[in-house]
Amino acid sequence: MMAPGAAPAILSGFGFAVRGFARAAAVASRSPGVSVRLIDSFNKELVDDIFAHALKKQTGVSLKYMLDFGQNPIERQMLLSAQFLHKELPVRLAHRVAELENLPYGLSAKKAILQVRDWYVESFRDLRSFPAVKDINDEMKFTEMLRHVYRRHANAVPVMAKGVSELREELRARQQLTELPEIHQFLDGFYLSRIGIRILIGQHIALHEPPKSNHIGLICTRCSPVMVAQDAINDARSICMREYGDAPEVSVYGSPDFTFPYVPSHLHHMLFELVKNSLRAVQDRFADSDDPAPPIRLVVAEGGEDVTLKVSDEGGGIPRSGLANIWTYLYSTAKSPVDPRHVDDADSGPVVLAGYGYGLPISRLYARYFGGDLQIISMEGYGTDAYLHLNRLGTSQEPLP
Repeated sequence: MMAPGAAPAILSGFGFAVRGFARAAAVASRSPGVSVRLIDSFNKELVDDIFAHALKKQTGVSLKYMLDFGQNPIERQMLLSAQFLHKELPVRLAHRVAELENLPYGLSAKKAILQVRDWYVESFRDLRSFPAVKDINDEMKFTEMLRHVYRRHANAVPVMAKGVSELREELRARQQLTELPEIHQFLDGFYLSRIGIRILIGQHIALHEPPKSNHIGLICTRCSPVMVAQDAINDARSICMREYGDAPEVSVYGSPDFTFPYVPSHLHHMLFELVKNSLRAVQDRFADSDDPAPPIRLVVAEGGEDVTLKVSDEGGGIPRSGLANIWTYLYSTAKSPVDPRHVDDADSGPVVLAGYGYGLPISRLYARYFGGDLQIISMEGYGTDAYLHLNRLGTSQEPLP
């Protein structure tokens, strides 16, 4: 998409990355055979180019802008979109490379983290080496290159999770596991940036696909929260049924006729995670009870500014002391994590991250990306209410890290 006239989003935590350079170098000196620094793996010109781009500002877009821009995807608009992405994506990728290069606690030296960093470097190099997009033939070739970039990063989330999980286990073994606020701050920014990059690329690619009814690229102009919720419920109950042999009922309150512009896949991801958590809590609580498991309630409320979805359960709730943990990337009550080698596409939803404890924090990032939010209120001994707020107006600009 062509850059909107709005002011560019704030510069990412590049200073944090630069301050951590000495830490990464120290880790490299303690890790024989592991090339942590970019300069050990890539030529100086490329590394200098990455850090020069990491100092540039990122340009945010809004859902409404993407809707307006993609309404009539004529050749000139597709050309402008490609030109914007050709300029913008290297900046966003460079910000993330600079941070991945210099993470605290030796995280940058983890094999999984180095793999993700190198994916970002390769995509940066592909974009920078692609000549200026001047006509529609260039645009078609550029779009094909974007498809390769999109596929290259498909497993970035579980691979990152694997690296962080390894760090957690090491610190736990040394009895040094703390809240690690720097890691959480970085991961929030990294995953939020990833959502943005994949939306920008995915939207451009989708505008080349055969048109779908009521869709502008990835965005459904008549997205029904009730219909998406029903799909998410069916998927979550299917998993619960497979794991437990049974699944509580889920009652939906709201009109299926109510629609608003949104990305259905994002909404499905968030609702799937919330319903899955409630199903598990209720099933665990009532597994050995003679009483029938009470149904989970999903309510859709249509407001002037927000669309709010509430998922309520009677699964026993969360102790107040544990509420903060649900938003961290180092906490999970689920079984052991999946092996990222067996994951086809991390964008198939939070289900692939079971065991890493990433479902809720990443769902909140999906909500915040378009100006919404996710809040959890719990009553220990009774149950939990999750409030998913979605910005109905679509005017909120990307909260770029």
